[in-house]
Amino acid sequence: MYSDKVMDHFTNPRNVGELENPDGVGEVGNARCGDIMRIYLKVENDVIVDVKFKTFGCGAAIASSSMATELIKGKTIDEALLITNKAVTQALDGLPPVKLHCSVLAEEAIQKAINDYKEKQKNKLGA
Repeated sequence: MYSDKVMDHFTNPRNVGELENPDGVGEVGNARCGDIMRIYLKVENDVIVDVKFKTFGCGAAIASSSMATELIKGKTIDEALLITNKAVTQALDGLPPVKLHCSVLAEEAIQKAINDYKEKQKNKLGA
C-alpha cells in the first residue's frame, strides 16, 4: 500500500521538533481526517537554513511533512513556494489516492510558514 520511501519517512522522520524563535510558522489541519501539521522555518538571507515540523496524524501525514521539510531545506523562499503537493508525492514515490490530502496539507503548511515569515519581515521593516 505504501512505498518504501513513505515507510522510511514515517518510521524515521527527518527534521522533527520545534525551532526556538522561528522566522516563520505555518499550521494547517484537516477536520475530516484529524491531521494537523505545523512547520517552523529559520531563514537567513532569504534561504531556509533550518526547518522543523510537528505533525499529529497518520503515517502518510508524517511522511509528507518529513519529505516536505527535506525538499525546502536549503532553498530560497521563492524556490520553496514552488514546491507542490505533487512534488511531495513524487518524492515519496507516490501515495494512495485516499492519502493525497496529506501532501496537500504539507504544501499548505509550507506556504503558511513562508507567508508568516514574509509578514514578520514586513512588520520589522515597518517598525
